[in-house]
Amino acid sequence: MKNIALLASGAGSNVQNIAHYFANKPEVRISLVITNNPNAGVIEKCKNLDIPLIYLSKAGFLNENTLLNTLNGFSIDLIVLAGFLLKIPDTLVQAFPNKIVNIHPALLPKFGGKGMYGMHVHRAVKEAGETASGITIHYVNEHYDQGGVIFQAKTALNKQDTPEDIAKKVQALEALHFPATIEKLLDA
Repeated sequence: MKNIALLASGAGSNVQNIAHYFANKPEVRISLVITNNPNAGVIEKCKNLDIPLIYLSKAGFLNENTLLNTLNGFSIDLIVLAGFLLKIPDTLVQAFPNKIVNIHPALLPKFGGKGMYGMHVHRAVKEAGETASGITIHYVNEHYDQGGVIFQAKTALNKQDTPEDIAKKVQALEALHFPATIEKLLDA
């Protein structure tokens, strides 16, 4: 049995997608979801999916004993950032080397770094006149969006695409590739 912890700050669409993907795979369990946002949509999704959820304030998240004890209590094999907006503390990266993965809504190294998430990324892609965008699934290290790339997928863009159009194309790639890539990492 492989145990996954998902970290999410927002609506929880990636959490829901990952949960549905692994629903009929008894060798993988989403052991818990951690959120730092008491108003996040992921809270309701976890209730509906019957997945344990823990809320940690920013202070609680940055308290290395609280976070590490929580994760170790669930025997976590892989930590997946599923729309999580806080920087991962160095102590967590060191405690779980190459066991924390993130999905970024662009083709890194372009459009990464602090403050580059969600629609901020899609607006920047549009403003730069890019002809393609996509997703990057990567390991988390001590720096924003600089960990080793695990997988990338791209989608063509046209001049008429709005940032919202780009978001929809990128979200389709996330839904298609993120859970399958997680499964491959667990099998490795």
